[in-house]
Amino acid sequence: MKFNKKKINVVSIEKAKKSVFATGVGNAMEWFDFGLYSYLAVIISQNFFSPVQNDELKLIFTFGTFAIAFLMRPLGGVIFGRIGDRLGRKVVLTTTIILMACSTLLIGLLPTYDQIGVWAPILLLVARIIQGFSTGGEYAGAMVYIAESSPDNKRNILASGLEIGTLTGYILASLLASILFITLSDDQMSSWGWRIPFLLGLPLGLVGLYLRKSLEESPIFENELAGDDGDQKKESFVSILKNHKKDIIVCFVAVAFFNITNYMLLSYMPSYLDEIVGLSSTTGTVLITGVMVIMIPLALMFGKLSDKIGNKATILIGLGGLSLLSAFAFYLVNLNGLIFVSLGIFILGVLLATYEGTMPGTLPSMFFSDVRYRTLSVTFNVSVSIFGGTTPLVATWLVHQTGNNLAPAWYLTIVSIIGFFIILFMFTSTSGKSLKGSYPTVATKSEYQEAVENPEDSLWWKAEQDDKG
Repeated sequence: MKFNKKKINVVSIEKAKKSVFATGVGNAMEWFDFGLYSYLAVIISQNFFSPVQNDELKLIFTFGTFAIAFLMRPLGGVIFGRIGDRLGRKVVLTTTIILMACSTLLIGLLPTYDQIGVWAPILLLVARIIQGFSTGGEYAGAMVYIAESSPDNKRNILASGLEIGTLTGYILASLLASILFITLSDDQMSSWGWRIPFLLGLPLGLVGLYLRKSLEESPIFENELAGDDGDQKKESFVSILKNHKKDIIVCFVAVAFFNITNYMLLSYMPSYLDEIVGLSSTTGTVLITGVMVIMIPLALMFGKLSDKIGNKATILIGLGGLSLLSAFAFYLVNLNGLIFVSLGIFILGVLLATYEGTMPGTLPSMFFSDVRYRTLSVTFNVSVSIFGGTTPLVATWLVHQTGNNLAPAWYLTIVSIIGFFIILFMFTSTSGKSLKGSYPTVATKSEYQEAVENPEDSLWWKAEQDDKG
């Protein structure tokens, strides 16, 4: 196939930034809801599982309902991934943000168990099912859309904006919950105060919908290289597993170590500080929130760095650091001095930021255009469901079984070592190169000219040469 310079994708940096903001709002909303549910879990358990006498059992039911969202993500990934590869990325992003807004609003409007009986927890479960289903298409779709709308040499810095959305959503949930707990009495919070943050899901969703409706379809989807005639290949999932197994393995492992680290710090650490270290929940929340604020500029910094030195090198920095320093960080946390605890959490936060800055731009680059959305959706959501959502449970079980407070650190260390060797030997840096199955994506005339003169830097071109070989 001859290199056709007319098919080089030319994008606007300003439009790319707009795309990042529009997709980041949806990601922020997703984690705003997840954060709220976690922070308000005790109150939710009292309102929706009031017949249960044991408080711990109430929480188990509440978090069991929370876990349903993770179980539904692979199904959402399958369905929305297929739609995204056939009808476009924008239609999925528009649909998922509507579903997320509705499910969040529904939780805020639900009657309690005392009002409608067993229908209360059933409807809560329905809301969480909708949330998990929509999330299955949301994050993968946002990653694909930004990656396909960004110039190749700025893909990672722009895509890191998705994780800024994640951190912002968590921070907003933490701040809003803290303000409500401070300003309202226990009775007020229990009766109506807890509903306020969930009701905000509607205006947030409408803002996100407005921003996404104005987006254009990704240029790569419109100019997809499935062949000279532009017809899209229709590979089955069995065929995808057979033809792209190496990429799927690398992606699956990358998603695993990324999310285990993420949930270890942002979801498990607050309860670890409270139950194991003996730090007050208020102090622990403040520390974790502070680290998330610091991680925002760090994620941007590592995104920019990975565009310069390569995403492989940047990811290996994070994996190497966690392999060597996870146990040390947890050791510092267990010294139970505020300075030591802060330093231990900060170490984990800095190393997690290497993933925050690289993964959203890296994961979509592992797959060819015609199968990118559905393959990434399914691989990402299955890995998250198996490893991400179970991280707090596994960490808690390890401490209980071993009696060793550093057991979660060894789990993180082992996962990081496995990830280090997988990335080292099975992954080739994709920074600055065109996405697989696509011509180069550029933003300036000089970049366009360079792409025309040096097509060999294109992953598409290399794939063509491999096919000929």
